[in-house]
Amino acid sequence: MKIFYSEEHRNHYPPYEVFDGGKRVEYFENPDRMDRILSALGKTDWADLTQPADFGLDPILAVHDKDYINFLASCWTEWLASDPEVAATPEQHAFLPATFALRRRTRPTSSLHGRGGYYMMDLSACIVAGTYKAALASANCALSAAEAAVSDQRSAFGLCRPPGHHAGKDYAGGYCFINNASVAANWISSKGKVALLDIDYHGGNGTQDIFYERSDVLTISIHGDPDYEYPHYTGFADETGAGAGLGFHKNFPLPKDTGDAGYLATLDEALEMIGKFSPSYLVLSTGMDTFDGDPLGKFHVTQNGFAEIGKRISVLKLPTAIIMEGGYANEALGTNIVTLLENFK
Repeated sequence: MKIFYSEEHRNHYPPYEVFDGGKRVEYFENPDRMDRILSALGKTDWADLTQPADFGLDPILAVHDKDYINFLASCWTEWLASDPEVAATPEQHAFLPATFALRRRTRPTSSLHGRGGYYMMDLSACIVAGTYKAALASANCALSAAEAAVSDQRSAFGLCRPPGHHAGKDYAGGYCFINNASVAANWISSKGKVALLDIDYHGGNGTQDIFYERSDVLTISIHGDPDYEYPHYTGFADETGAGAGLGFHKNFPLPKDTGDAGYLATLDEALEMIGKFSPSYLVLSTGMDTFDGDPLGKFHVTQNGFAEIGKRISVLKLPTAIIMEGGYANEALGTNIVTLLENFK
């Protein structure tokens, strides 16, 4: 299996993030996640690690607002230029706004923090010097996996960091800056019919936002119910698309403590929907934070559960661009992702 990976991600490593209640903690979405996966892949005889191609900005701008991408590109250098304390000790800082737009008849302002609060959804989408280039490289990993899936008519893995499914058309959130899976799915959509299945523990709000009024890409997300889980304000079962996209989006919000049996039963429903849609390709937003014991999740999916998830999705026999999203139980992360991938090679 072709695995697309870039070392550029290491330059995105914020010194902290801010949890609910204002608690400053070590950044959960860190480079160690990739090291664990690389170590596990290195023990297989089928992982073909490859540098991603550079697709330029056009596939990204086909999904994301240009002013938002410009903000990501310039945010850090603008902040350095405007704040002597940050410029003196940049490694101790991460750009985060303190005021967030409610998105009710609002617009970005000329001030950096005004734009930050408009283009950022929460206090985990921290921006540092290497964030933008890491996000571009991550998107190129996803696009390279999409291109390989189309050209080789088999599955490929985009080992993406930072992840992407919380990034909407014009906002960052949940460790995500560019929506890698959506960029890949949109690129594939000009080559053939495509479905996007999100199996990350947290609802794919950004993906929902991007495709909500489109009928050419079926989007499905299986996740923790937003009544108790991030991203809180979207991902409910009655959100099924709008306009031309009505009926082409499906959320499966699940209760706390969902284990293998409950998860797999829901997955079967999702796979039945995909079968009826009859796509030529699949994009799989692959989060491992459904794992039992993940520090940011409340599900109890086991390693055996991941093996079965992989088996059931692979029965679709679709060329699949598998895109890395979340998963923060780092010690088990590599084994978990390899367990799933083995069914697609």
